[in-house]
Amino acid sequence: MTRLDLSRLGAWADLPFWAENLPEIEDALRSENRRVFPPPDRVFAALERTQPDAVRVVILGQDPYHTPGKADGLAFSIPQNFGGRPDSLRNIFKELQRDLNVVRTRTVLTDWADQGILLLNPVLTVPQGAPKAHAGLGWEMLTQQVIARLGQTPRAFVLWGNPAHAYAPPDGDGHLVLKGRHPSPLSAHRGFFGSRPFSTVNAWLTEQGQAPIDWAGKE
Repeated sequence: MTRLDLSRLGAWADLPFWAENLPEIEDALRSENRRVFPPPDRVFAALERTQPDAVRVVILGQDPYHTPGKADGLAFSIPQNFGGRPDSLRNIFKELQRDLNVVRTRTVLTDWADQGILLLNPVLTVPQGAPKAHAGLGWEMLTQQVIARLGQTPRAFVLWGNPAHAYAPPDGDGHLVLKGRHPSPLSAHRGFFGSRPFSTVNAWLTEQGQAPIDWAGKE
C-alpha cells in the first residue's frame, strides 16, 4: 500500500495520532500482502470532507466494506456506479423510509457529509474479504481522539454496533447519544429496524436551533 496522503486533513492535522500512531500503522500496511480498502487516497475521506467545526452529527460504523470497488472512505457510503449488493446501506435506506417516509436511492453519502455528518469508521482499512482484520491495528486511537475533540461541544452521536458503542462520549455534556444495532443484514432485524435514528437526530437538532438534516439528498 502506498503512503497515505495527509495533505487534506485541514484542522484535523493537529491530532497527536499522526505523529504518535500512524507510522506504526503504515508499517503494518506496507507488510500487508492482501489488497486493502479503501484506496490510499480515500482512507481519510471522512475527516477531509467534514472538518471539526462543521460536524453536527457523528455516525460511527465498524470498518470499511471489504469488497472491491465498494468502500469510498465515508462510513456506509458506496460509489454510485458500484452495481453490487448495498447490504448495510440498503437497510439504512429501509429504516429511513420507515422513519421519515424518505425514499433514497443515491448510495454515495457526500451530501450527508456536506451537511455536517461525520461518517467515520473506527477502523479505517480492511483487507479484501477479511472484515475486522485490521481491528487492533491502531486506528482506534484516531477515533478516540476525534471523539474527544468533538465532545467539547454538544453534538449528535449515532453509534451503530457494539464496536461503535465503545466510543460514546461521557454523559452530561449535552450530547444526543444513540446506541443502536448495526444495520448489517446479520443484525438489522434485531433492533436496527424501528429505531428511528433519523427523526430523532432531526428533532434534537431543531431543539438546538439548528437546521435538520436533509436525508434524501439529490438523486
